[in-house]
Amino acid sequence: MCAALLQGCTVSRAQIREARAIVAASPDRQTECHRADHCATPSPLLKAADQALADSTPQHPVNIVTLLDDSAPALAARVNLIRAAQHSIDIQTYIWDQDDVGQLMLDELVRAARRGVKVRILADQLFSFENLSLLDRLARVSPNLKVKLYNPTFDDAQTPPLEFAAGILCCFMKFNQRMHNKLFLVDNSIGITGGRNYQDRYFNWDENFDYVDREVMVGGAAAKQMAASFALFWHHKRSVPLIRLRDVNHRIRSDAVAPTWPAPHYLDPRRVARLQAEAENPDWLKQHLIAPGLRTGKVDYFSDLPAKTDDPDKRSDHEFTSYLMHMVADAKHEVVLQTPYLVMSNRAGRIFKKLRKEKPAPHIIVSTNSLASTDAFAVYALSYKHRKRYLTQFGFQIHELKPHPPSAIRAYDRANQQTDNQIPTESLAIVPGHPHRHFPGTERRPGLFGSSGRRNRPAPLKSTGRRFALHAKSMVVDDHFAMVGSHNFDPRSDHFNTEAGVIVFDPRFASELRASILRDTEPENAWVVAPRRQDVPVLGGISEFIGDVSSKLPLFDLWPFRYATDYQLNPGCTPKPPYAPGFYACYTAVGDFPDVALSGKSIITRLITAFGAGVKGIL
Repeated sequence: MCAALLQGCTVSRAQIREARAIVAASPDRQTECHRADHCATPSPLLKAADQALADSTPQHPVNIVTLLDDSAPALAARVNLIRAAQHSIDIQTYIWDQDDVGQLMLDELVRAARRGVKVRILADQLFSFENLSLLDRLARVSPNLKVKLYNPTFDDAQTPPLEFAAGILCCFMKFNQRMHNKLFLVDNSIGITGGRNYQDRYFNWDENFDYVDREVMVGGAAAKQMAASFALFWHHKRSVPLIRLRDVNHRIRSDAVAPTWPAPHYLDPRRVARLQAEAENPDWLKQHLIAPGLRTGKVDYFSDLPAKTDDPDKRSDHEFTSYLMHMVADAKHEVVLQTPYLVMSNRAGRIFKKLRKEKPAPHIIVSTNSLASTDAFAVYALSYKHRKRYLTQFGFQIHELKPHPPSAIRAYDRANQQTDNQIPTESLAIVPGHPHRHFPGTERRPGLFGSSGRRNRPAPLKSTGRRFALHAKSMVVDDHFAMVGSHNFDPRSDHFNTEAGVIVFDPRFASELRASILRDTEPENAWVVAPRRQDVPVLGGISEFIGDVSSKLPLFDLWPFRYATDYQLNPGCTPKPPYAPGFYACYTAVGDFPDVALSGKSIITRLITAFGAGVKGIL
């Protein structure tokens, strides 16, 4: 099967030349503006970044840093900066969907390219732009817009199930390595990085399931580091232009008539129009993006190198991962860590074990998902397996996000304010009679361990209402070093995916980020994981012993009574850590999988706990 697929895996030079000629001859590719600034709209964000760059010296860099917790400012900042771009826009992402957020961003980028701005998009192939018609349009829409896909399977933009299976069988290490970086960079002056992809659920625009996520916007000297990193990825051999992809090349050569760029068809056009209006409102921008910014000095943007798995011993390829490990290893007082997937790599485990032995040991506070909130139940199963190790050997104080946290609900409401009476109907980008299509994101794509179709949906709940999952990846060490990025602090991020992020060396920013993470650990938003209370000492001791033996087995870890479970704070009590005196008087056990209805998902979670230890590194 693999041999048959591999026979046609390359595009000939003649086919590339033919496709290039067709693209070049496409109509409506003229630049619409010939001014030096390419008809850019003035932006206070870009102006502040340019000033920081002008004030910087090699010895004393200057940066403007803004924490982007709320999704509306994060999206409005992008729209504002795209319209303000005078020279270049570079975007790197793991997922790009065709829902409202995906359409809005592409339409804004096409408009920028048509007025003369150089736009480059680099997206991971496996989870982006699976529509060949869309890729055909992007290839021809403007000579200023270039798209590349990273690490395409068999040089195709689409990955049908048969090719997915063949990729695993024939070349697993290459196939399994993905580009997880997220970067948005304008004029090499200001950039945004963090956890968000281009999909509704990352910006609180999904009606059913949204992510609690976070980014940071940096204007100034650090943007040059971002530009250098993007250039490394853009020119790497794994980043493939559209005309070199077999299916896209064939589509271009077989299209007799060049496709036009259509108006976007939004599921909620009024919400999009409101966001666009906010992106142009000076008062709104000042309140949500200018005033919260901090003028600071040293800020570093780190990224793993594109060929992270080519030479596992080449330490420079893992620059960002290595730096994070050093940050944790140097902790003296406290580490506040937020990660969607609590599956520690061996290296991270050794570091936390060593910290646990320090006198006094630093406090380790961890914010992560519960089974009720996560959509990656297979990964959660491995975290569940090692709960005792995390609590006793690493000293973690673990808080698991609830599926309906009030803080996330409030953020969703802020991103979906109803302003129908303020937006004229004629400004809405909608075509009458065009059927709106809802794109549920990566649920429709093939994947390992239940990542396609219904299997990738979260476990059913006893409660009702809009659900949220944690997706933010952040860390604060000793109230001084603060990191926001794409690294999940798991084996996949350590060894396979390329990751990136910003490290800010400013106590003010560290304090702001720490408060943001701890807000997600408050009792109304999260359960706390703690040892079970042993009401029957002898039987409890026997059960714990059997559980210890069971958890050390790579297979057959089936003992249902685990060392730890989830707890909820009682009304009238003050929050306290699990080992504090009086903890059990103030907390009530709510079970291992609170709010999860008995279902195949909870059963599979226990089965993966029992039999899935061997796949920990790639989940």
